[in-house]
Amino acid sequence: MSRYLRERFEDVDLSPGQGRISATLAVALGSLALLTSFCFLFPQWFTTPEFRGFYNAGLLRGILFAGIGIAFLAGLVSVWRHPDARYGLAGMVLACMAALLGSGRLNVPAVEGRSLYAGLDYFVLTLLVLALVFIPLERLYPKDRDQRVLRRGWITDMKYFLFSHVGVQLISFFTVIPIQVFLHDHVHVGFQQWVAAQPLWLQFIEILVVVDLASYWIHRAFHEVPWLWKFHAVHHSSEQLDWMASSRLHLVEIIANRFAGYLPIFLFGFAPSAVYAYLVFISSHAIFIHANVRFRFPVVRWLIATPEFHHWHHSSEDEAVDKNYAAFLPVYDKLFGTLFMPDRLAARYGTRVSTRVPEGVVRQFSFPFRRDRKQQ
Repeated sequence: MSRYLRERFEDVDLSPGQGRISATLAVALGSLALLTSFCFLFPQWFTTPEFRGFYNAGLLRGILFAGIGIAFLAGLVSVWRHPDARYGLAGMVLACMAALLGSGRLNVPAVEGRSLYAGLDYFVLTLLVLALVFIPLERLYPKDRDQRVLRRGWITDMKYFLFSHVGVQLISFFTVIPIQVFLHDHVHVGFQQWVAAQPLWLQFIEILVVVDLASYWIHRAFHEVPWLWKFHAVHHSSEQLDWMASSRLHLVEIIANRFAGYLPIFLFGFAPSAVYAYLVFISSHAIFIHANVRFRFPVVRWLIATPEFHHWHHSSEDEAVDKNYAAFLPVYDKLFGTLFMPDRLAARYGTRVSTRVPEGVVRQFSFPFRRDRKQQ
């Protein structure tokens, strides 16, 4: 199935006038509408507990039916314009299925307490917002003008995106909970209270500085320790970068990164509002620095990580290998001798020459554990 999807839906030309744009829109919105209907019907299973209190059921219901309507109309347009009508029809079928589910019970029942859940709502909302922001941005200001929206590898990256959002509880189980359980008796409560009493803007800056230092060294370890590189090579296997490429991370690396990031936050005791602000900011920033955009930011690029800075980290050009480890503050690369910022943009991406990462999520997950691979 994965090979079938990659062969037919990757590296697709979406030039206007062929009916492919409307077919893609119909399938995408129809799929999201269907998933959203499940969130309405089974909130205890598919919605994130921290988000439930912020939802306006009436507003979300209106957005859902608007999406269903647009998906159905886009499918009609595709059937009319495209010689192969099956994709437009598929979008229309998905929209109808969402409408049938959505016409049943859309008043979200109250959900009390915390239970086992899949963050399907987190996936749908994040994907929709990011697509609306970054797809137009990459079309208007592309670094690589020839790179397509449905580029090679996007299906694999979408699967990673789905897992990292739907599996947020699983990831927390392996990161947040162990830290809280084993270190709750080893924190200095007085120090934490002093930290949490500081202005939120100051805590936000402190989190950036402290967490980025931890992230720098864990990132560097994943490059320079051979057995860790096997896991990080999965992230570097993307040969074309865009906003979706940031999601391609092996589960082992996701857990290690979350652990390294949450540990200092827990030990310092930063206020929850400062932590949430940091998480929203740094998550958006991580996606932006992978985007296929040509912005250079002449002065800012030396102060904070930019797409130019991070694209060089992903470059497979010899002089760029093992450079630019910082997630946000290039000053750490400057201090530790790993900064690389020439007066041009990176032109080639991928893993080291001797590392060949296979395609597909399952094969990439097992890749670091295989003994018959070639590695550096």
